[in-house]
Amino acid sequence: MGAPRKRSHSLWKGKSRVNPKPIIPTLPLHLMVWPGLLLILVFNYGPILGLVMAFQKFYPARGFLGSEWIGWTNFEYVFKLPDFKRALWNTLYIAVLKLVGHQVVSISIALLINEAAKVIFRRAVQTLIYLPHFLSWVILSGILIDILSPSTGIVNDVITFFGFEPIFFLADNRWFPSVIILSDIWKDFGFGTIVYFAAILSINPALYEAASIDGATRWQKVRHVTLPGMLPIVVLLATLSLGKVLNAGFDQIFNLYSPITYRSGDIIDTLVYRVGLEQAQFSVAAAVGLFKSAISFIMICASYVLAYRYANYRIF
Repeated sequence: MGAPRKRSHSLWKGKSRVNPKPIIPTLPLHLMVWPGLLLILVFNYGPILGLVMAFQKFYPARGFLGSEWIGWTNFEYVFKLPDFKRALWNTLYIAVLKLVGHQVVSISIALLINEAAKVIFRRAVQTLIYLPHFLSWVILSGILIDILSPSTGIVNDVITFFGFEPIFFLADNRWFPSVIILSDIWKDFGFGTIVYFAAILSINPALYEAASIDGATRWQKVRHVTLPGMLPIVVLLATLSLGKVLNAGFDQIFNLYSPITYRSGDIIDTLVYRVGLEQAQFSVAAAVGLFKSAISFIMICASYVLAYRYANYRIF
C-alpha cells in the first residue's frame, strides 16, 4: 500500500472551497417600501391626532390647541340623539346580514362550481361572478337606480306585466335594506367563492376515492368530505369578519339612500358624514367615529382570539 495522502488543513485555517453567496444589497428594497409606509403614515396614522376633537368644543379657526376641552360632553350628546340609536341599529342589522349572506352564498356557489364537470364552464362562471367586484359603487348604484326605477326599470316592468303595482325599491323603507344587502352580496360574493373554491381544491383527492369505494353518493361526499375539509377556512373567515360588524358599506348606501330612507338605511358612517361635513359639527362627528373605532377594535381582538382557538390561526 502506498503512503497515506496528506490531509489538507485549509478548512481548519478558516478557508472554504465553497464560494460564499453574494450579499444582495437591501437598500433598494427598503426604498421600495418607504412610499407605501409614507402613505400609511399620512392617511392612516396621521388622522388619529384629530380624535382629540371628540373631547373638545372644536373651532377650526382656533385649532386643537386653542379649542376648549369639554371631556365626555360630546359622547353624552351623541348617545342622546335619536338618530344615533337608529343608525347604530341599522348598521348592526345591515352589516350582520351582509356577513351571513356572503358566507352562505359564497360557500354554496363554491360547492356548485366544484361539482361542475366541465373545466371551461367552471372558469367561465368564476370569471363572470368575479367581475362586479372590480366595479365601484358609483357605477353600480347608477345601474341599480335604472334597473329598479318604478317607471322605466326592467324589474318593475316584469312586476307590472303580471298585474302588480310597481315597487319603489329605493324610496320605500320596507324594501331599501333588502336592496342594500342583496346588491352587496351580488357584488362581492365572487371573491369569497374563489377563496372557498381554493380551499376545496386543497382537500386530499384520496378522501374522495375512499368515499367512492365505500359507495358514497355525491351529496354524501359533499357532506362528509368537502364540508369538513372547508371548515377551518370557513371558521377563520367568519371570525375575522367580526371586525367589520360596524362597516355596513358607506360607499354603497351613500350613493343609493335619500332622506326618505333615513329610517331604514342611515348608518353610523353616513351619520358622521352629515353631522361632520354638512352640519359642521366636527367634535360630534369625531366622537361618533371614535366610538365606532373603539367597538371595531374590540371586535377585531375578539375575532383573533376566536380564530386562534377554533381555527388555529395566529399572526404573532
